[in-house]
Amino acid sequence: MEFLSQTYVALRGPTGAPQTATDTVGRLSDRLQPATLLADRRAAVLALKGLARDCKQDVGNLALPGLLQVLYNDAEVDPDIGKAVLETLNILCDVEEQKELGFKHTDAVLVTEQPVHALFALLAESNFYTRFGSLQLLSTLLHNRRQVVQSYFLTAPTGPASVISALEDKREIVRNEAISMDQLLVSQSADIQKILAFEGAFEKLFNIIRGEGGVEGGAVAQEALLCVDGLLRFNSSNQSYFRETGLPPVLLSLLLFPPNLAPDVSAPQEFALQFWDDQKLMNARSVVAIIGLLVGSKGYGGPDSPLFIRCLIEIALASNAPTALKTQALYLLPANLNFPLSELIITPYMPVPETNGEEWDRLEAASALDALVELSLHGEYNGMDSPSRSTSGLELRIAAVGVFENFVRKEEIKYAIISAMVASEGNDPSKLPPTPLLQALSMSPEASGPLDHVLVSSIHFASLLFSHLLRSSPRCKTLARSIRPQTSTQPPTDGGNFFVPADGPAPVPAVVPEPVTDDDDDDPQTLIQVLSENLSLAFLSRSRSDTSDLESREWDRLIVGYLTLLSQWMWEDPAAVRDFLNSGGLGILVEPINHVSETDFLISSLCVFLLGILYEYNREPGEITRATISPILNRLGVDTLLGRMARLREDERFKNVSPETLVQHYPGIAPHSQTTVQEGEVWFDWAFVDFWKSNYYTVQRGLSTDPDQLASASGPSAETAMLIASLQDTLRSQSQEIEELRKQIQQQPTLSSNEDEIAALRSQVETLRAALKASEEKQKETEKEQEDLLVLLDEVTAKRKRDKGKMRGAGLEVSEDEEEEEDE
Repeated sequence: MEFLSQTYVALRGPTGAPQTATDTVGRLSDRLQPATLLADRRAAVLALKGLARDCKQDVGNLALPGLLQVLYNDAEVDPDIGKAVLETLNILCDVEEQKELGFKHTDAVLVTEQPVHALFALLAESNFYTRFGSLQLLSTLLHNRRQVVQSYFLTAPTGPASVISALEDKREIVRNEAISMDQLLVSQSADIQKILAFEGAFEKLFNIIRGEGGVEGGAVAQEALLCVDGLLRFNSSNQSYFRETGLPPVLLSLLLFPPNLAPDVSAPQEFALQFWDDQKLMNARSVVAIIGLLVGSKGYGGPDSPLFIRCLIEIALASNAPTALKTQALYLLPANLNFPLSELIITPYMPVPETNGEEWDRLEAASALDALVELSLHGEYNGMDSPSRSTSGLELRIAAVGVFENFVRKEEIKYAIISAMVASEGNDPSKLPPTPLLQALSMSPEASGPLDHVLVSSIHFASLLFSHLLRSSPRCKTLARSIRPQTSTQPPTDGGNFFVPADGPAPVPAVVPEPVTDDDDDDPQTLIQVLSENLSLAFLSRSRSDTSDLESREWDRLIVGYLTLLSQWMWEDPAAVRDFLNSGGLGILVEPINHVSETDFLISSLCVFLLGILYEYNREPGEITRATISPILNRLGVDTLLGRMARLREDERFKNVSPETLVQHYPGIAPHSQTTVQEGEVWFDWAFVDFWKSNYYTVQRGLSTDPDQLASASGPSAETAMLIASLQDTLRSQSQEIEELRKQIQQQPTLSSNEDEIAALRSQVETLRAALKASEEKQKETEKEQEDLLVLLDEVTAKRKRDKGKMRGAGLEVSEDEEEEEDE
């Protein structure tokens, strides 16, 4: 009642006349002066709090200085007035409703560092409302003017200690608010990140995470993990400190991955098969992000690194984790991947159909490299969801292709993989067990019925993988020309493995019948011949009149896969160009260039690009030479060809490709339809787009050259020419120096005179050495004689002293000189 009466009197005024809101706020502001009683100030603050939302501008203009004085002087003394003033200031600085006023009041509060220092001092208070209100106001100020508050925090006497103590608060609402405030406080401030890390923030946050149940916890665990991520990201000092704390193995434990798992021991089933919901997925993604941050940090090769990498690989290839988590795990593997994927044995799992993911079968153990290739070619769970064209599934396959590209950067690894596809000399290629990559790449598209987009995707991804094996490696290209695959028209149905029930014994593997060979057939075709035949078949099927638009699009995607692979293979490989031309490649390319669509230039542009490469590197003797191709180019029109090739830049399927964006929207459904699965498709990878852009002008110049002229690519580029000229100048100057040195040698005395002089000098040295030795021996003898004389002198002196003593004892006289000698 006292509060109501005081408020009523303050609002009524002296005469009871009605007052405006401005007058009321002014009177209440006057009551905030330190001269008034604490109870009056408390009543005024409570009244201003009630007016702050409706009269935000007036309260801010008139009462803000007084409210700050109450914050400095009374908030620590009286919890009630502290709660009220903190809530009032928070309302004034809030920007959700009146944005401009909120920023204006925030700037007024942050004119000096005193309010921020007072707020961090209030965090040390144990009162619930004081600590919680301070955290809320600090969060609002950080949200509005983060850099200013951060600069004031660095000078706050009790700032770090109070923030850490708030994380230890037993009251969950205070602790949770402290976590949210810490995320804003450490954002983009390496100094604050270091201060809080060394104050023990990592330990406190992980205690919260484990207390909430790890990845099984709720939003609080997620916020704490995000705070840990904020302390580590872009801060190498904190990353080094974190590795020394012993906390990195805790990250693996949160995912149920054993931190001490031996390399030859399989991951436990409780890690591979877990129940997942949306919140657990978000928590696990936060943990995986921190693991990827530590693995990808520059120069990190600590003892935990192999375990971290294996954990990411196991999540992606041998677990029932959601697709988004698998994709993230693959993307976070380091670009300079130096991990033995071919030696790591994993145990993949497959969901039992019609069990809604509750039952799983364990597959035969396989190497991580084989599982990675299978994932790229067929999709998750051996293509179980491939018919859906889901964007998430394609993103996972693209991530697997990226890991494969990073793994085969070393040429010896590329060569070893291709060597497994080549039969040794004298052996029958049909006896060689087919590799999944070669089997998918050489698969012949079925032209009798509708084209299966799953088969198209498998062939397309196989072309992406194989292009990574050939790119920038003449040695691998040479070996690849010896590949003679076993052609088949049926896609693989089992991925090369058989099921092993999780609780049962391994079944007996089925006997694979040997392929029936025809004695009248010629030698098996090379891979280039197989690719040229499949490309020709694809062009023929695409031109059928009964082909629908969507099916024609699938044929185009298949053709793009063949053309991109052949373009990168033919580049700087004249022998491969000869093989492709001998396989009818020229006629295959000319036909679609002649019959170009008026609306779609994608295929014709790629055909022109490949034709330019063939013309550029057709340097080996054969039936089709540059002189054979040149009239065809002239008939087609060089300018027309150049224009069509340039149109590729305008195609959305090519233009939208970036290192981060490879999966594009599939036009079969509307982009904003109500379907639960977003469908996508892949046309190019960034490696080919970069290859095309880097070599476009070389191909353009090559198409314009005469057949008798030296190919433009064979001559040096401007940069190469400058390097050659510089090396020639260096060689010329070094040759001149060598000639000058030769002249100087010729001007020197003859070799015989030099030998005589050397012999004389050697004789003189020997003489001096003998004289020096004799002198040293003589000196040693002299020193020995001196030592003998000194010993004799000592003995004579001692004898004289004894004789004098005897003479004195006998009463005989001793001479004065003898006495003086004795005294001495």
